[in-house]
Amino acid sequence: MLKQNFRLAPPAPLAPAVKWAGGKRQLLPSILPLLPSRMPLYCEPFAGGAALLFALRPKRAVVNDLNAELVALYQVIRDDVEALVLDLGKHQNTPEYFYALRDLDRDPQGFAALSPVEKASRLLYLNRTCYNGLYRVNSAGHFNTPFGRYKNPNIVNAEGLRAVSAYFNKADIRFENRDFAEVLEALPKSSFVYLDPPYDPLSETSSFTSYSRGGFGREEQIRLKTCCDELTRRGIRFLLSNSATPFILELYGDYKELTITVDARRTVNSVAGRRGAVREVLVRNYKVEETGRKRSAVLNGGRADGRQ
Repeated sequence: MLKQNFRLAPPAPLAPAVKWAGGKRQLLPSILPLLPSRMPLYCEPFAGGAALLFALRPKRAVVNDLNAELVALYQVIRDDVEALVLDLGKHQNTPEYFYALRDLDRDPQGFAALSPVEKASRLLYLNRTCYNGLYRVNSAGHFNTPFGRYKNPNIVNAEGLRAVSAYFNKADIRFENRDFAEVLEALPKSSFVYLDPPYDPLSETSSFTSYSRGGFGREEQIRLKTCCDELTRRGIRFLLSNSATPFILELYGDYKELTITVDARRTVNSVAGRRGAVREVLVRNYKVEETGRKRSAVLNGGRADGRQ
């Protein structure tokens, strides 16, 4: 029997701590059947909301993101979740309070004076009260999404944060804030890598890559493809998701036989008309060794053999 590096999910799945543009919860039924049966070390170089990480809950993982605030949030959830829950309780759901807290990053000295817990609390508060949960920064690296005007946002969500913290403390997870290429270069051969970069835009007007200062254009997409080829050369398995644009399909033409397109639904966008069904591509450099029955059990809250 093959030993797996993740445990099957309980009836109540572990939800991501943040709502993130490009989140993969709704794409899990397509991704899970494509995963290899063994993952001694799981790696996400573009973690974001890390929906796949929370679905699998690997025992060993490298979790990286270029957004330093997001990585710091995960570290606070692991190390000081009760202080975070307490600080979240002080926030107010008003536009005046929202904009005052949002604009703290315009004052470098004032922002630097915040404790790690206060910075994590600020990020979670903004994520849950800003318009459509859209994390976006401008060219100066300042959070610039407007107030969402929600009646009763779940700002604290203590139960969910404690569940995430419990998993972080039970597993061997290394959190990193580095360029994706550096993370990939350091991985051992036994790793499995899930790559979920900022997507290639479907049109010139639909581009959204402002998760962190600097963006992620086509030069970065090409650099990522070079890294994927290097992973293949080293015998490291990867699964990549991206938008099914002609550029991406051509870029990963070498993996055409191991590429599928799927329908996905995007719910995080500043423009309501750009939310909805889109075509996405899943690229991998390995063959699936088994059926998706075990992975389907993950979503259904049962055992891999179908028993409860």
